[in-house]
Amino acid sequence: MSKPPGFIDKHGLWTDEQKARAEEIKRRLATGELKYIRLAWGDTHGYSRAKTLTVPAFLSALTAGHNIGVATTTLDSAGARVFASFTRGGGMGLDEMTGSPNLTVVPDPATFRTLPWAPGVGWILCDEYFNDGRPFPFATRQLLRKALRRLGDHGYGCVVGAEIEWYLLRVAEDHLTDEHVGVPGTRGRPIRTWPAEPGYHYHSESNLDLMEPVLGALGDAYEKLGLDLRSIENEWGPGQVECTFAPRPALEAADNVLLFRTATRQICRRLGYFATFMCRPALKGYYASGWHLHQSVVDAASGVNRFMPDEPGEALSRLGRHYLAGLLAHAREITAVTNQWVNSYKRLVAGYEAPVFVSWARNNRSVVVNVPHAQKGHPDSTRIEYRAPDPVCNPYLAFAATIAAGLHGIDKKLKPPKLYDGNAYEDPKLRQVPKTLREALDELERSKLAREAFGETVVKHYLHHGHLEQQAFDQSVTDWELMRLFERI
Repeated sequence: MSKPPGFIDKHGLWTDEQKARAEEIKRRLATGELKYIRLAWGDTHGYSRAKTLTVPAFLSALTAGHNIGVATTTLDSAGARVFASFTRGGGMGLDEMTGSPNLTVVPDPATFRTLPWAPGVGWILCDEYFNDGRPFPFATRQLLRKALRRLGDHGYGCVVGAEIEWYLLRVAEDHLTDEHVGVPGTRGRPIRTWPAEPGYHYHSESNLDLMEPVLGALGDAYEKLGLDLRSIENEWGPGQVECTFAPRPALEAADNVLLFRTATRQICRRLGYFATFMCRPALKGYYASGWHLHQSVVDAASGVNRFMPDEPGEALSRLGRHYLAGLLAHAREITAVTNQWVNSYKRLVAGYEAPVFVSWARNNRSVVVNVPHAQKGHPDSTRIEYRAPDPVCNPYLAFAATIAAGLHGIDKKLKPPKLYDGNAYEDPKLRQVPKTLREALDELERSKLAREAFGETVVKHYLHHGHLEQQAFDQSVTDWELMRLFERI
């Protein structure tokens, strides 16, 4: 009597290519090289969650998937449960969410790696499903897939290259204390750090060399992970680093960003350093960090870059200009997705070389969209650089939102404004991106595009998280208030 199909086969969740990759993984595991496998998935906040399985348990997951709790979807950024999980609908208006149920995560064999810094440990990304096989609506990787299917229906694909800034710091405490331990909804005290280098000596080779032992270890790990690192640069602030990555298909690029951030944090901590992707750390002299998101639309069949100019002297093809116009038309309403934290808006301030203005230009850091010059002799490098995102935003949602905006521009044949050439910081006519998370959430709440891209349920879920984040900030007393008022009144 034949065995009934497992969860994956029953619901047809893998392609033939994924099935073949799974068999390769099984053969590798049979060598005894690995003892544990981390099943990882990204939550709403863009944070990597994981469970560690033994090899036998993981082999079972390659057939039946693996049960996880749904709780990571219900937690705010400080670990408090912020949905009424035990009421009908789980506080999300979905009967399936009542009572904080389990989900089934399905490993994606295409994402399997071994972790260079953790001998004997493998790592694989998972997709979340209800136990009846339906995709989990809040699974952000699934939401990017949905955006890519819509793009694919037009015969296109999307290629993304990432430039991400972050800070390397040296850990100044040799152990944690009770002060570092918080409670749900309240984080403990952040660990104390020292600068890794003095900063404000842009592209200084000597300052870069101070960080070389750590950056070299990171570069080796990125190579082994297949992240397609292109460069590591010493940026402006003390210990500020920018990593750039070769363009990859959008889903793979988003997966790589999630792994890049978690790998960077883990490797640095093991070496006695600390990595933060926080947009603007509250440390003396620390400049804001950004994420420059390079995108191009390609022909799904041939892979040809469809942004390459049709006519001499043009920056983009007609299709590219429509896509650009869509990004600009919807830039304000997708800002809450690409910049999802109160802290994100400490960067989007005029005068910080920040992408504050909703316009486009060539080599102008003050506007939201830059169109870099294609490399000489390589028109296929034509692309759009969306400069607004925060380094800690959810990569799946950020990619999905920008693709939805660009696709709307293509569908409606929108035309971009004239290329901007001037000092945007002195131009009162230009629209600006939202100045606060509250303003950005209001824009998202009014957005028809977001509902078409993500669905009403997901938008409400995301807004709930965002409004609670803003509310928590509004109710806190900041160091700035203490310095201004404590001894004065």
